Amino acid sequence: MPLDSRLEAITDRIRERSRDSREGYLRRMRNQAQKGPRRAHLTCGNQAHAYAAMGDQKDDLVAERMPNIGIVTAYNDMLSAHQPYADYPDRIKAAARAAGATAQVAGGVPAMCDGVTQGQQGMELSLFSRDVIALAAGVALSHNTFDSALYLGICDKIVPGLVIAAATFGYLPGLFVPAGPMVSGMPNEEKSQVRRDFAEGKVGREALMAAEMASYHGPGTCTFYGTANTNQMLMEFMGLHLPGASFVNPGTPLRDALTDAAVKRAAAMTGLGNDYTPVCDVLDERAYVNGLVGLMATGGSTNLVLHLVAMARASGVQLTCGDFDAVSEITPLMARVYPNGLADVNHFHAAGGLPFMIGRLLDAGLLHEDVQTSAGKGLSAYAQDPKLSGDRLTWEPGPRDSLNDKILRTPTEPFAASGGLKQVHGNLGLGVMKISAVAPELHVVEAPARVFHTQDAVKEAFKAGTLDGDHVIVVRYQGPRANGMPELHGLTPILTVLLQRGHKVALVTDGRMSGASGKVPAAIHVAPEALDGGLIAKVEDGDIIRVDAAGGRLDVLTEGVADRTPVQPDLSGNEFGLGRELFSIFRSTAGRSDTGAGVVI
Repeated sequence: MPLDSRLEAITDRIRERSRDSREGYLRRMRNQAQKGPRRAHLTCGNQAHAYAAMGDQKDDLVAERMPNIGIVTAYNDMLSAHQPYADYPDRIKAAARAAGATAQVAGGVPAMCDGVTQGQQGMELSLFSRDVIALAAGVALSHNTFDSALYLGICDKIVPGLVIAAATFGYLPGLFVPAGPMVSGMPNEEKSQVRRDFAEGKVGREALMAAEMASYHGPGTCTFYGTANTNQMLMEFMGLHLPGASFVNPGTPLRDALTDAAVKRAAAMTGLGNDYTPVCDVLDERAYVNGLVGLMATGGSTNLVLHLVAMARASGVQLTCGDFDAVSEITPLMARVYPNGLADVNHFHAAGGLPFMIGRLLDAGLLHEDVQTSAGKGLSAYAQDPKLSGDRLTWEPGPRDSLNDKILRTPTEPFAASGGLKQVHGNLGLGVMKISAVAPELHVVEAPARVFHTQDAVKEAFKAGTLDGDHVIVVRYQGPRANGMPELHGLTPILTVLLQRGHKVALVTDGRMSGASGKVPAAIHVAPEALDGGLIAKVEDGDIIRVDAAGGRLDVLTEGVADRTPVQPDLSGNEFGLGRELFSIFRSTAGRSDTGAGVVI
């Protein structure tokens, strides 16, 4: 089917807006590529250092007959999602040898877990870890001895940071290699109910711990559809995974076969062969538009509103919040995965998953098919399912019909006509709302403000019983310049309890909410933030605020607010402890949230 004219118009606007930056970026990448295989420019001493531990493959590297694949890994065994990567380097090296190539671990990047740091001081480093990951990957690849790269990363900031690095080294071919989700444990809705019961004092910590441990219980990515799994979806929609690779469980024969196939592909697409496929040719404006469509069609994480803007900037592509809003308006919501439904990602995958969605969106003209991917030319390959026949990996056409219409539906019979991500703007600034799981009667909330400077203060007010009633809860000084823009997911259980009590409640913040947040109407990422001149710094308790997802508005209705002096809380506590003192330069130089909240890009 021809491309939907509305999607084409959005893409054309992005292309025109990005013309100068994209042309400059591609010119730099072409200049780098024309220098030929990287190792040719190293001195004998340089090369001796690089190959000293390569054993019987030293001669192959010196002769430059074989491509050398650089591995950038986010392995650690504290994160369940990244623990399976422990044996990937050995597997990759063996697969590279079989493919007539060599492989080396170029370097590691940090991988912190928002689940561990949620509500803790360490969360104030979370967003900035994306830029640290990009920097660390840049150091790894700066040795200039690689013909292509494999990026091993999954979770919240890791994939965006690695994409920024992959785009910066865009003259190198690259593939992202996932590890897959853990098998299903306690259903997410049951876990959330225990959290709500704990917030109300109905159950104790022992019951809460048992529920959490039954939900997060083994190797692999958490199974709810938060930022980590949204990242995996994006890597397929944007053509940086092998088709169908995202949601295959760790430790299975199919998972291993897909990893081996990624190595074979990484060896085949270098400048030493006839299928040179640099990342810079993959990450163009069409790839990012495809990513936006995937984000809206699946009801993905709001964190990607920040990350996609930063990722695109690294590729010379200029995205705005308006692009997200425009794509959301024309993209049907095809999936219901927790927190937007009861299913987890394993159920989603079993119901047809990404091959079904990509195939049907292509049929509807809502994706660019004519793209270059790291797997080859055209997005149609991603409408296929990987299968094992004995020990042979093949791809077959994905399902045309949903295998469970409570989880997956077609674009013509969706769960909602639009993707559920809304831009809101007004005198309070520019923000984003995810409304795919918010009850329609809560799409507009007009109520008195209750203003706080920490999420702990909100929790204390809830325990004291002073939050009952209709309120717009304002949590400010949570932006990147104030304290690194931590997620405020710890507020979700108590705000959900207030909604269940029949109160109309909304959240307004210059901070972030978790990709797992869903049912609470929340205007987040408000820019400019309180510390950067935003009107949110002048709001007082009792001011009437209107949060209007339907009309796309975010306003304080009380007169005279702009004439007040901004409230200036003591933020010195954000500057020290758990490494925060090391990130003062990040806080002072971070960009606005609507430009990606970046430090290095």
